[in-house]
This record gives sequence, C-alpha cells and structure tokens, in this order.
Amino acid sequence: MYIGVTGQIGSGKTTAAQILASFGAAVIDADRIGREVVDRSAPLRKKLARQFDGEILTPSGKLSRKRLARLAFADEAAKQRLNRLVHPFLLKELRRQMKELAKRHNVVVIDAALLLDWELDRPMDVVLVVHASEETRLKRLAARGISKEDALARQRAQVPFSEYQRRADYVILNNSTVEKLQTKLQRLYKKFVPQRD
Repeated sequence: MYIGVTGQIGSGKTTAAQILASFGAAVIDADRIGREVVDRSAPLRKKLARQFDGEILTPSGKLSRKRLARLAFADEAAKQRLNRLVHPFLLKELRRQMKELAKRHNVVVIDAALLLDWELDRPMDVVLVVHASEETRLKRLAARGISKEDALARQRAQVPFSEYQRRADYVILNNSTVEKLQTKLQRLYKKFVPQRD
C-alpha cells in the first residue's frame, strides 16, 4: 500500500510521516531525495548556478539552499526553471525507491510537498493531506529560521488548499500538539491498514 502525505509548507506533513513510520511504515522523503540528487550531481549544480546565480554555490561548489530558495520562489517562472532542472532526477529516484520498498514493506509512505504537482496522487492508495492555519504554519516556519516573506513566497508557489482538499482521501487538521496529531493518525492508520491479531 502506498500512502501519499502532503500539505502546505509548515503544515506538519513530515511530522505526520515520521509518526506513520513509528507505526511500522517505510517512509520516502522527497525533499531528502531532492537534496541528495543535487549533492551527488556536480553537472546539475552547475546548471542551477547558470540558471539562477553563481552565488548559489559556495566556494567549494556546494549548494547554498537558502540563497537558491530565495531566488527560486521569487516568482512562478523561477520556480518552473528550478523544477525543470531538478525534478526529472528526483522523480526517477523516488519511483525507484517506491518499487524497492514495496517489495519489503506492506505500507510505503511518500512524504512530498509536490505530490499533486507531480500527479503522484494517482498511484497512491491513500492521499493524506495535513493542514494547519496560516498563523500556525508561519510560526512553525519562523521557528525553522524561515522569514515570513520567504514563507509566504513558498506558500504562493504551492497549489491552493482547495486543490489539496479536492484530491485528498483524508484531510487532518494539525493546529495543536504532536500527541494530538499522533492520536488522529493512529485512528486513520487502523482504518486503512489491516491490523494483525
């Protein structure tokens, strides 16, 4: 079974995926795959530097993610340029991991902010959208060192919440504690994952 976990930035989707992992699911983190494919590919980093700004690379040739994010989320055209370069590498690796993990695990969770953009909701058995109020999301992002301006720019770059709702099997509100989120997820997990006696 594939469970896609998605939601707007700061909603707590990665926390939700970690909770599902504690129930025994295997988790694929699309953000981590994105970082790894960029880190592994010097040609890809050079292409990113040409597209955006030489200053997104450190003197040692590593990527400055904060600088890239600031430039890439500045407008829709910049976001599309970033996606065209990185996503083919990312999606190839993500699909490989999905197939590999499905051989060994009953439940594979795909934690991906862009699940809907990639139309990966289609092969999922369950699409779970984690949602939180804008105030809550901005507070969480501020705690991660992301400015309100950057957070709002990233939010604007995502599909509207109405689209998440339309394509979700379940929407979980996450304005409260991790413990409350865990309780909600436990109920859902029992509903769609057959429990052994």
